[in-house]
Amino acid sequence: MHPCLLPILLLLPSTLATTHDFLHLGALPNDTSPLAAWHNAILLNSTLQHGNLQPGDTLFFPNTTFTLMGGVQGWNLTDVTIQLDGTLRFSDSIDDWPTGEMGTVGPGSVLHCWAFFNLTRVTFTSSGVGTLDGTGAVWWGLPGIGYLVRGKNRPHLLYIHGERSGAGPNLLQSKDLLLENWFFLNSPHFTANFKQVDTLEIRNCEVSARRTEEDHHGVIDLAGAMNTDGFDVSGKNVWIHDCTIWNQDDCISVGDDSEHMLFERIRASGIGLVIGSISHHIVNNITFRDSTMHHTWKGLYLKFRKEGGIISNVLYENIVLEAPEQWAVWIGPAQQSVSSGLCTAHPCSLCWPQLADYGAECNMPASEFHNITFRNITIRDPQYSYGMGVIMGSEELPMTNITFDGVRVEGAQEGRERWAPLHCTACPAGTTRAVEWPAEWPWGTPGPSPPASRTALHQGSRALGRGGLERSKFTQIKTLQQ
Repeated sequence: MHPCLLPILLLLPSTLATTHDFLHLGALPNDTSPLAAWHNAILLNSTLQHGNLQPGDTLFFPNTTFTLMGGVQGWNLTDVTIQLDGTLRFSDSIDDWPTGEMGTVGPGSVLHCWAFFNLTRVTFTSSGVGTLDGTGAVWWGLPGIGYLVRGKNRPHLLYIHGERSGAGPNLLQSKDLLLENWFFLNSPHFTANFKQVDTLEIRNCEVSARRTEEDHHGVIDLAGAMNTDGFDVSGKNVWIHDCTIWNQDDCISVGDDSEHMLFERIRASGIGLVIGSISHHIVNNITFRDSTMHHTWKGLYLKFRKEGGIISNVLYENIVLEAPEQWAVWIGPAQQSVSSGLCTAHPCSLCWPQLADYGAECNMPASEFHNITFRNITIRDPQYSYGMGVIMGSEELPMTNITFDGVRVEGAQEGRERWAPLHCTACPAGTTRAVEWPAEWPWGTPGPSPPASRTALHQGSRALGRGGLERSKFTQIKTLQQ
């Protein structure tokens, strides 16, 4: 080979990179008909598969609206950019929605709106703001009733799978991903779900899933847009920052087998900044910091759904919760129902503690919490009448090194329950609680001399040991803080 040809050959991949304009490929814009939705989905599937996008290529969606049927899938993409400058709106013809082997709850269930598998160095971007519209209301149905009809057989808006397959050690692994400048509107189910990825950055994105424009999470929104998680991530080396999330389930959720994740400068309101729910898996080295939670339902939430798991080395730092409507802090079992029985404990009932006297249970699985720190946390004007939160450890596997440093409550309304501290079950003897003074004491009525109430509560926690905490003992602890 002539030596002068080598530099030219090395430049060929970049010079041959192609921009594929979805409109020029034959897409039908501004047409909401079922025919257009199927046409656009088939065209996009063809573009994303069969090797049509080569390294260096860009798939470009211009600033207009395209309606798509769901079931769009992309496989085995490397060094590709997907630039969404307009809106991709998924069809509301849900009776025609495709089903398949990769369905949301198993073979034969509905396919996700847009799914990707085995991605390497792929960028999802926009020159302005790109919108994915899931037309979620048609999937949600009537508040409270729609979930009974469809359950979880609803598509995720964006689904990126990186779980390993038995056919090869890394067959479905996705890595080195960037998502930026996208707006996710009204997902039918989870909004953006990243499964077992390695190295992911999400920045300058927004999630909105709601039925009303109310400045809080009322029953119409919570019951009418259930399971609309914001960003669900599992894997390692994840950085999500400078994002806004308003939804009716977990705002950010760290899943099974996750490590080395940082979430910062997040504006979130929903069921919280969450680790879990975790099964018999390990989660380690997770940080949430420098964030605000305006009128959120739950706040800082760590949860197990089954036994055998470990959550360790977690930091929540510099976070302000403004008028949280329910628990501001929760460390314990997942408070959820996965059946048609609203008050069934899986493992903690949604009706607990309100209906505890009528059989609503809250059961902590035999899983472990270690080295959990809450630092510089401000809870302003809490709204919930049952207290600031819950710490519920396993009786068999007590939690260790749970630290509250600079945690404060401001502007709680009158009434002892509003000032109640965390309900604490099987808490470790070494639990640390610290605030700067003068400040409103988060564990009881504020006053100029906290050491007495601090000591009393610490002694009360030590006396609990590894056993369960009966309802009568809640009153006992509250009395210590008077």
